[in-house]
Order: sequence, then structure tokens, then C-alpha cells
Amino acid sequence: MNAAADFEDLVPDTMLNAVECATGRRMTGLAHPLPSYINRVYEVEDEAGERLIAKFYRPGRWSKAALQDEHDFVLACSADEIPVIAPLVMDNGETLHEDNGIYFTVFPKRFGRKFEANSDEDWRRIGSLLGRVHAVGARQEAGARTDLHPAESTETHIDHLLDNEIVTPKYEQAFEEITDSIMDMILDLFDDAEFIRIHGDCHGGNLLDRPGEGIMIIDFDDMMMGPPVQDLWMLLPDAAEKCRREFNLVLSGYEQFRAFDDSTFKLIEPLRAMRIIYFLAWCSRQINDYRFRTLYPDWGSDSFWKGELADLTRQRDIIRAHI
Repeated sequence: MNAAADFEDLVPDTMLNAVECATGRRMTGLAHPLPSYINRVYEVEDEAGERLIAKFYRPGRWSKAALQDEHDFVLACSADEIPVIAPLVMDNGETLHEDNGIYFTVFPKRFGRKFEANSDEDWRRIGSLLGRVHAVGARQEAGARTDLHPAESTETHIDHLLDNEIVTPKYEQAFEEITDSIMDMILDLFDDAEFIRIHGDCHGGNLLDRPGEGIMIIDFDDMMMGPPVQDLWMLLPDAAEKCRREFNLVLSGYEQFRAFDDSTFKLIEPLRAMRIIYFLAWCSRQINDYRFRTLYPDWGSDSFWKGELADLTRQRDIIRAHI
């Protein structure tokens, strides 16, 4: 049986045995599944009563080198005392393990509630956290990770959607035309931008508030090489132009630890368009998954693509108005 098939049939006994071999600890029978659409994540417990989180990565999504890039980034943040949840380093110095072709890791369990910015100081605290993360991110590259330049990432997503006939025939030409138009406008904007290791998926759900410890940033699963502004814009409560005050408060915290290139503010709306296209490509790879079809029965229909093209057209017009 191949790794993908093993992953779909990953049962608690198999998972617990793998965790025991990796950690050298005996586990109890606890195997509580946690919400994760892509990966398989379980809360487990060793015989000393310590709760751990075992994360099994979906085969084919990331290479071993790419997963190691993620771990190296998180461990470097932890070494700088940035509040993250770093994978456990075992006696052999490893954090990444393999069982029947499936890579996995083990984290300590940490509690926290979703962080909400309700004051000027909260926005500054977010900026300070990201400034520290990016200071670490700038120290080295992640060669096996996504490069968030549209020529490297977005073009690949567009080609995937067209080459695999994901867009329905009725809207295929319109999709190609609107994405070509967006790419023509944004490509050159990224050529002189700084690219460092970034979180990549820095929305509010990935910031936790831990009393006495400050804000914790979690889930580096989509870490990538990209412009630092990518980690700032998704946290804003509205369109960037309407949130200049919040953005400036974030920068006031950020620049205590690292300089920010103000000219990259213009990349926010292109990055938003890129994320729309990325998410379409991501969803298209899940369409044969039963859970996905159940949750999104209309995905990929003519009515679906009509709405997506309307969104992309609006985003193109916003970009055009700001470049």
C-alpha cells in the first residue's frame, strides 16, 4: 500500500505506535482527533500524563526538505524566545519522523484563546511579534519552500486550473483573460521586493492569547519565502486603504525590531488577488475528497465560477486604481 493510501487509513493504533517509536515514551490509549482538513492531527498522552500533539503530514504536499524548512524556522523563533509551538527535538536531534512513507512530528500541547485586537496597544503587540519573527526569518532562506513571487507561484496555480479543465467551459476564456490581466499588472511590482522566510498564512486564527506570555503565533504549515507585508495585511479588519491607522500601529511595533519597506504597501492588493487564485487551486485539489464535496457541493459549477470571476474582476479594478 502506498503512503497516500496509508494516510487515508491512518488508525489510532498505527499512529500511537509511530509516536512511541519516535519519542521513546509509552502512550496511553488516548487518541483524540483534532480539526485539520489537510493533515491528520491527534492529541495523545504519555504514561506520565503529559499531553502531546502528533501531526501527520499529508503525503505529496510537502517534500521532506520543505517540512524541515518549516521546523528550522519555528525552532529558530523558539531559540529567540518568540512565543511559538516548536516541535519536540528527540534524543537523536530530529524533529521530523517517518512511518510507512508518512512524515510526522510531535508538539507539546499548549492552550490559548484566539487573540483579538481591541486597542491601539494590541495592534502594536501584533507588530512587535511579527517584527521579531521576520528578524529571524531574514537570517537564512528556505530553499524548498514556496516563493511568493507571482511568476513562481500564481502562474503555476493559473496553469493548474486551466490545464486540468477545472474552470467550466462557459467561463474558461473569461478566467484566462482576467488572470492574464492581473498578472500583467502585478508581475513587475515584486521584482525589487525583499523576500524572506515568512509565516505565509498569518490570519487572526493563527494568533493565540496566552495570559502571562503574550501573543503566540501558531501553524507555520504554509511558511514560505515572500515579502514581509504578506504577514501583515491578512490581520487587518478591512481593505488596506481603509485600515491605514491599524497598519501604522502595527508598524510602530514592528519597527522596534526590524525596518519595514513602506513601498511594499502597494503589494497588498496584488497579494490579495494572488491568494484568491491560490485558494481556487488549493480547493481544486480537494474535489475528490468526500468531506470537501459534502461541505462545498456547488464548488466548480457554472454559478460558482461566475461568482469567482466577479470577485477577481473587482480585485483587478482595485489593483488598477492603486498602481
